[in-house]
Amino acid sequence: MGLTPGMALADARARLPKLRAITHEPAADAAFLARLADLALRFTPSVALDLPDGLALDITGCAHLFAGEAGLAGRLRGALQDAGVSAVRLAVAPTPDMARALARFARAASCFVDDDELVRTLPIAALECGHEDAMALKRAGLKTIADVADRPSVLFTARFTSAFSAKLARVLGEDDGRITPLRTPPPCRTERRFAEPISSHDVISLTVSDLAANVGEDLRARGEGGRAFTATFMRSDGAIRRISVETSQPTRDPAVVMRLYRDRLDALADPLDPGFGFDMIRFEAVRTEPFAESQASLDARGENNDKLSHLVDRLSVMFGREHVKRLQPVDSHIPERAQITALAGAAASNQWAQAGETKMRPPLIFARPHSIDVEADDEAPLSFRWRRVVHHVARATGPERIADEWWRAPSGYGTRDYYRVESSRGARFWIFCAAVTERTEQRKWFLHGVFP
Repeated sequence: MGLTPGMALADARARLPKLRAITHEPAADAAFLARLADLALRFTPSVALDLPDGLALDITGCAHLFAGEAGLAGRLRGALQDAGVSAVRLAVAPTPDMARALARFARAASCFVDDDELVRTLPIAALECGHEDAMALKRAGLKTIADVADRPSVLFTARFTSAFSAKLARVLGEDDGRITPLRTPPPCRTERRFAEPISSHDVISLTVSDLAANVGEDLRARGEGGRAFTATFMRSDGAIRRISVETSQPTRDPAVVMRLYRDRLDALADPLDPGFGFDMIRFEAVRTEPFAESQASLDARGENNDKLSHLVDRLSVMFGREHVKRLQPVDSHIPERAQITALAGAAASNQWAQAGETKMRPPLIFARPHSIDVEADDEAPLSFRWRRVVHHVARATGPERIADEWWRAPSGYGTRDYYRVESSRGARFWIFCAAVTERTEQRKWFLHGVFP
């Protein structure tokens, strides 16, 4: 119809009055290309964007799964067309730059080459150099890549730059440049393809369980355990669903992973919809850590720690990892500064056992100490009033003196003398006498915590 790229819209409408103009949306194009990249993951784990409108796939070791390169290319073309791509140009070559040049500038829609014979016949535009450089080459009578390749590269390096010579070497396959995949291949990955798409949830769950067991065996052989796992479900219509779970400790037990997977599946607002069925399911250990085999202690404390970790994992799946927290010790003498809240999943080890003095303190203390009225002699408190109740002290241990940290802001209580006291009714408290406060220079008493 006489329309060409770069033509003014007014000129185009003069040639074709019924022309429909649509605003270009680069963000939508990028999102569509990213979705196609996810779709291409079913053919190889190494997929990279080849901007502005292409994909680069490293199919090394993958072609035999599809009866050769031609079979893989045919399946890939069909999948892209089913996803809404009307025109597809494919090229399989030893290097990414050679494949890009053939896919964009070769006459055939599909090219399968092992050498540089076909790429040498491509026009100069296949080098994708600047407009001025391309015009200079054409004026010199160099119209194809072969015309440039047959001349000494030092001439072009002197006339243009070393980047031009490097690009020529990559296009000819003399220099191999690797692609950078969108997703780094996981340490352990296994998948299962189906001759006919499956839609039964029982079959899907059984398949995921088998794949999790296979990944567990791979982790055992590597001496590692998984901290993050992802199950990818690829539907026959091109839709992709992922379910990810994380654990607070390295594990390779498929039963633990499957329990988290079912909890995660139940917590999804949008259930896993198989549609016309899944034709491939992939299971990956996305993040791994060294896993040391250890014998459980005779007093079953190790078993209790495992139960606590499993509880944290299940709560994280149901409510979100950022909403499940635990107290974590901090190296500080000031009691209210000696602990912080941290993500329960990230705090894999219990460090409270390393702080021996915490055994002499209440497990929970008040955020701000409560002011109390105390009757005391020179050695220890005799009684105190707290919340309108008078407690008579039967036993008292102390004092334990704690001073402010000079390198941090003052706490407002100055030097403290702590006492562990037990009332005549058997209740135990943690109180202290502050030498200096913000309000007065007199000694005042505070209740900081209650023992269980």
